[in-house]
Amino acid sequence: MTKLSVNINKIATLRNARGGNTPDLLKMAVDAESFGAQGITVHPRPDERHITYQDVLDLKPLVKTEFNIEGNPLEEKFVRLVLDVKPTQVTLVPDATGQLTSNHGWDTIAHKDYLIEMVKLFQNNGIRTSIFVDANIDMIVGAKETGTDRIELYTESYAHHYIDNKQEAIKPFISAAIKANELGLGINAGHDLNLENLRFFAQNIPNLLEVSIGHALVSDALYFGWENTIRMYRAKLEY
Repeated sequence: MTKLSVNINKIATLRNARGGNTPDLLKMAVDAESFGAQGITVHPRPDERHITYQDVLDLKPLVKTEFNIEGNPLEEKFVRLVLDVKPTQVTLVPDATGQLTSNHGWDTIAHKDYLIEMVKLFQNNGIRTSIFVDANIDMIVGAKETGTDRIELYTESYAHHYIDNKQEAIKPFISAAIKANELGLGINAGHDLNLENLRFFAQNIPNLLEVSIGHALVSDALYFGWENTIRMYRAKLEY
């Protein structure tokens, strides 16, 4: 069954808007796990506009499921943080400094040598690695050559086209997943997955191990509540 990792960046965004500790990020993470989240994801950025580096350190002893840290290893501070915390998984994302949100995967061919170096560094420290990639066969093959454990499929295009034609929207992701399975790569996915499009995606992606969902889930929680929303997302993955 596909695991649900809850990205709590937006909780930190709300807290940081006023300063102080409301909402309490650490309690929200602990409660998320008690409500059924099978992982906690954070994506600290250099400007710390949502998740701070201290948040990551504070979360480490509290997360009892899987702890997934996303970020760009070009940032030396990020690399040091991951090596200090030693999360279950690090997801390498090619974000530019100041980028609003992730909007593309790695060119695993052009950056192959660098990714090999980073993957080896994290794996040698007992951290599972995942590389954020577009649903592109060449990028999947390139990811395999880096030695990574998993890929995370960037699903924005699927979500964008889902309403118009979900069968066409899912096609490149099915092809990418089939290739990843052939190569022995684990498959994660994330970006703009929500209550409307999640089940169809999970049903059609063979051996989908994990989805990381934050913005939509936190937004839905404003209507449905934190516990109820997490259970609703879990239900979409149980079929």
